[in-house]
Amino acid sequence: MAFLTPEELKTHLYKENIETIAREDETLVVAAIDAAMEEAYGYLGAYDRERIFAAEGTARNPLLLIFVKDIAVWHFINLCNAGTELELRQDRYERAVAWLRSVQRSETRPNLPAVDVDGDGKANAPAGEYIFGSNPKRSQQF
Repeated sequence: MAFLTPEELKTHLYKENIETIAREDETLVVAAIDAAMEEAYGYLGAYDRERIFAAEGTARNPLLLIFVKDIAVWHFINLCNAGTELELRQDRYERAVAWLRSVQRSETRPNLPAVDVDGDGKANAPAGEYIFGSNPKRSQQF
């Protein structure tokens, strides 16, 4: 089992629409799911991505799951807009990406496992990943 299966997309897109777009080729659905997971994976560098995307069932973060589904549906329906509202799907895709960017900038702290490379119980940024920021600019007048 994987983090997200083609069967689970039915919460975001009607079965008839999936069948119409896929034309009995499930590899199209799987490719959209893989692309969505890879896109989300790229934003979650401060978290234990291997553990996050290896989770199954109720062990998955529900909000991340919804957003990965939104991204997957967006990639999938770009093949054809048979009976789907493209504007709604685009809005949901943009919302999912905005949330992932917020997580990436550490503005949002989801309930996801942090990277702990050395096993000391404290979060570590993985090699090659940088988390940076600064304090707001101050203006001093005398």
